[in-house]
Amino acid sequence: MRQGIMRPAADAPAGTTGPTVRPARRVLPYAMPALTLAAALGLWEFLVRYHEIPHYLIPAPSLIASTLVRDFSSLTGSLWFTVKLTACALGLAIVGGVLIGMCFALSRTVEMSLFPFAVVLQVTPVVAIAPLILIYVSNTFAALLVCAWIVAFFPILSSTVIGLRSADHNLRDLFTLYGATRWQRMRLLLAPSALPYFMAALKIAGGLSLIGAVVAEFVAGAAGQNTGLASRILESGFRNEIPRMFAVLLLVSLLGISIFLFTSWLSNAVLGHWHESEMERER
Repeated sequence: MRQGIMRPAADAPAGTTGPTVRPARRVLPYAMPALTLAAALGLWEFLVRYHEIPHYLIPAPSLIASTLVRDFSSLTGSLWFTVKLTACALGLAIVGGVLIGMCFALSRTVEMSLFPFAVVLQVTPVVAIAPLILIYVSNTFAALLVCAWIVAFFPILSSTVIGLRSADHNLRDLFTLYGATRWQRMRLLLAPSALPYFMAALKIAGGLSLIGAVVAEFVAGAAGQNTGLASRILESGFRNEIPRMFAVLLLVSLLGISIFLFTSWLSNAVLGHWHESEMERER
């Protein structure tokens, strides 16, 4: 009977299945973290109020938010200093890591000669050498920049070297067969293969540059130099202004989240149209 024949799924009107699923898939990755964060903040607020914990021990999220709004104008200069220091350190790490990584990939002799120095810079705690850098470098910003650069440099370098060496050996032999120059080999073969590794390292280096900047600021703040957000944390601790300390910590966290979101967006913009690590898979 014709009445019992079901229409195939392909003939279903547009908008009956796909559009009802896709918006949920797109909203869910943002809704779930937001709901979890809201629940955690609500629990924090409830526990502080229920147990009547003094604000000089653990302030409530509402008090932290009001303190941040009240003191934001005075914290703007420190926030901008930390942003500028982090961005400069990340930029220098990208330039230095990529250039030195290219030299390492093209010359085994250069790598064997200089790679131990890069490892020494990575494994040496920046807290230990920051006082020496502050002594030898007269400019405070330049000294802090060196400290933050040391922390963010190695992930870019190591990932770039690994990526440049991950190119398919058959393609390497093909380039050799056709007599490609080193620049052609680097531009057409090695650089595309290294790009996913570089973008993954960029996400790590972005957070490390902020960590290095904050640690360097702590050292400079302990030495009496008024710098960025870290010095404001020290200042609030000395004055026992715990809500303000938490407010500055919130600014540091928001800055770190912003860096991660920006690097993630950049990775998706660069790799999303051709590399499987960032391509959206339809289910």
